[in-house]
Amino acid sequence: MKVVNSLKTIKARHKNCRMIRRKGRVYVINKTNPRFKARQG
Repeated sequence: MKVVNSLKTIKARHKNCRMIRRKGRVYVINKTNPRFKARQG
């Protein structure tokens, strides 16, 4: 899990990346390739 400033660049790395808001934090998760996980906030 990476903590990044810009999730838009992380989302563009793989086609299955999804952005999700949980508890005031924004996450990028990817079920097919979990190494693309990232969080902001």
